[in-house]
Amino acid sequence: MDHKARTALITGASGGIGYELSKLFAKDHYNLLLVARREDRPNQVAGELRAELNVTVNTITLDLSADQAVTTLFERLKGEGMAVDVLVNNAGFGVFGEFAEMQEEEVLGQVQLNVMALTHLTRLFLPAMISQRQGKIMNVASTAAFQPGPLMAVYYATKAYVLSFSEALANEVAGTGVVVSCFCPGATDTGFQKRAGIENSRLFKKIGAMDVETVAADGYRGLVAGKTLVISGTRNWLVAESVRLAPRMWVTAVSRWVAEKVE
Repeated sequence: MDHKARTALITGASGGIGYELSKLFAKDHYNLLLVARREDRPNQVAGELRAELNVTVNTITLDLSADQAVTTLFERLKGEGMAVDVLVNNAGFGVFGEFAEMQEEEVLGQVQLNVMALTHLTRLFLPAMISQRQGKIMNVASTAAFQPGPLMAVYYATKAYVLSFSEALANEVAGTGVVVSCFCPGATDTGFQKRAGIENSRLFKKIGAMDVETVAADGYRGLVAGKTLVISGTRNWLVAESVRLAPRMWVTAVSRWVAEKVE
């Protein structure tokens, strides 16, 4: 497929998986719309990609968890006549801690960004893709989607939603020319763990994380191949499959053990 003049909109593009995905799309001759809360980092990324790969890169500074942010973004792009051929819903965050003790804004913020913004963006951009009989949507979930997550209960639950939502949509759009792909990375070496407060968890300290370049490449290849579900890493795939068969009580207990902090 000739990707020239096609545009990919990537949320959460200032670092980590979003940044690496931006580079992969640019290398494949996509023009980019990078959406992030911070202004400095996306502008730096845009400059790098323009210089190295000769693509058009526009940055939009926007907190997608804010009221009306998604509508504002959509109306802005519509007003400027900018079509989106690929939507990458990558923005999201998690917070470590017991639910009863978590700040209300942290609880609701996760739901707003990880679920509401992702759903709203998909609803706004999908109809045009179906009408044109082409387009791709990548919803970034996590291997957290496959089991409950004590000490990160809200984050795990939001990712379970993303997985279920994406698989259902993929079925609905089958035959329309549109691809909906749910990308489920496991522990990845990005800034996520520091923001979530889990850099000293057993998962990151003892079990280990994959490098972000490898993870992003797995997700990108899966999207291009039209896969509904993409799990990065053989170990992560085995874990995701195993929890389907194990007793739920055991799965939840192991999930907590992995999340607990260690020396």
